[in-house]
Amino acid sequence: MCGIVGYIGNKNGVPVVLEGLSRLEYRGYDSAGISYKEDHELNVLKKEGKLENLEAIVNEKKVTSSSVIGHTRWATHGEVNDTNAHPHGNDDFSVVHNGIIENAFELKKELQAEGEVFHSQTDSEVFLVLLTKNFKSGLSVKDAVLKTFKALEGNSSFVVLPKAENNIYAIKRSAPLVCGKSDDDQELLASSDPYALIGFVDNIFFPGEETLCFLDSSNNRIDFFDLDGNPSENYKSDKSRKDLKVETKEGFDHFMLKEIYEQPKLINEIAKIYKSEYSDQISIKAQDLDTINIIGCGTAWHAGLCLRNIYETELQTKVNVELASEFRYREPFVSSKDLGLFISQSGETADTIACTELCEKLNLKLASILNVGGSTLNRLCHENFMIHAGQEIGVASTKAFTMQVIVGHFLMRLLQGKHPTADFEKELEVLKNRIQNILDDVSSIKKIANEVHTCKGYIFTGRNKYFPIALEGALKLKEIAYVHAEGYAAGELKHGPIALIDEEMVSICLVGPELFEKTLSNIEEIKARKGKILIVGPKDNSKLEEISDWYIPLDFSDLNYFSPIYVNVVMQLLSYYIAREKGTDIDKPRNLAKSVTVE
Repeated sequence: MCGIVGYIGNKNGVPVVLEGLSRLEYRGYDSAGISYKEDHELNVLKKEGKLENLEAIVNEKKVTSSSVIGHTRWATHGEVNDTNAHPHGNDDFSVVHNGIIENAFELKKELQAEGEVFHSQTDSEVFLVLLTKNFKSGLSVKDAVLKTFKALEGNSSFVVLPKAENNIYAIKRSAPLVCGKSDDDQELLASSDPYALIGFVDNIFFPGEETLCFLDSSNNRIDFFDLDGNPSENYKSDKSRKDLKVETKEGFDHFMLKEIYEQPKLINEIAKIYKSEYSDQISIKAQDLDTINIIGCGTAWHAGLCLRNIYETELQTKVNVELASEFRYREPFVSSKDLGLFISQSGETADTIACTELCEKLNLKLASILNVGGSTLNRLCHENFMIHAGQEIGVASTKAFTMQVIVGHFLMRLLQGKHPTADFEKELEVLKNRIQNILDDVSSIKKIANEVHTCKGYIFTGRNKYFPIALEGALKLKEIAYVHAEGYAAGELKHGPIALIDEEMVSICLVGPELFEKTLSNIEEIKARKGKILIVGPKDNSKLEEISDWYIPLDFSDLNYFSPIYVNVVMQLLSYYIAREKGTDIDKPRNLAKSVTVE
């Protein structure tokens, strides 16, 4: 969510920080700002809206500084405006924050009772005010940061630029934070995402929980401390990539459309990667497990639901699929013979990370399906299965979902002690070709989108392995088109949702060869109530063509467990073209963030 970049060194750090923030724009944000030192004084520039609004002010003022912190804010506390934008600053400190201070209300009341004045509606300013108070009581900057951080409840990361020193302090608890160091140019950086540091640093550091990072400019080094101020080795280090692959739209109108079209190529590559990378056995075996607990949020949760069907059938093992935001607050009935399988595109999803930490304490085996190496989830799990989707810029996930489900299939075979076989590769080849056939001619999907985009709402239905795709299709449409869309198991229509059916409601019915007659019966119930019906189902079927207002025929032969992915590509395209008709910001939908790093 919130993007953080901090720089201290011997060059003008302003363009470095702005470039880092620009790389993190895909996460989603509503305002941006920087704080910098000039003539030993702290200055703050911040602006509601896109980063370009801030850049215009910076360019106009011709700002240069070797000590800079920057932030792109996704609002949690306080409305979207210039005042609530980060950084927050005063004469002594500037701070940027990612996360939520859960006891902010209580701390703010105490500080106000002592005469302290607040200027924003944010919880983040509580940290600034308390930090300043502690510093003015006689503590060093380091000790003031530590004392302030220990007073906070909740998961957060902060980067602090003090007036009194030419250093930067960064500290975290269950929120993303990385630091980097340049070997040659005496430059130190901190960020919420390693992607912001590529090309600027030679070494990258991943601090552990409740760790303070001290970016010491005078000695060109980064030191780490625990919350008591003692030197700590609670971090991991790695060499940073120096080559930044800058993603472009490559002629497509939106990143989302480009990423939909990338899927056949990614499917083709993933079989080769896993055949090469997993020639050895993995340490986790299905026969040793009591239960597999698949945990994720949003689209990742839907991927988990897709995997449950194949895991229970093939592994003959109990499978629970859990929403991370709910699982972490239950008292889950799990054991050390269970597997916690965590799905996340970014590897930084706050609720998913918290569940991983909970399962670690309960001695579960931990595995992940994710896209970002070096992420927090990647470092927490015993086994990691990368989806190799490349960077996904569009906030609404498309190619990552597809690759999560496919890699989950690979994992199922590895849990059986098997490896990708020729038959499995053949199924992927069929899937790739079928998806390519859809992409080669989207005229019918475009036409349908044009005809249905003004309808009042959309109900997606599916049975068995297509039920998760109904959920995912509805989520994708509401994310980017800003319309009311809901996904249901087709058999549940009569238990309430059928009350919504009328001539202005579109029912998008996902029909597979499996349970065909049962699903058709559900569609008849919609037809009897004069609902508009769009069917995505088996080709050359006169029953489906007759009952539907719109019909998208598909070839389900030889796809086996991969047919839900095939159907979902149609859902991705339908959502995209409906959003195009409505003129929304498809790549950066309002109120959404790519990496959800708050609860």
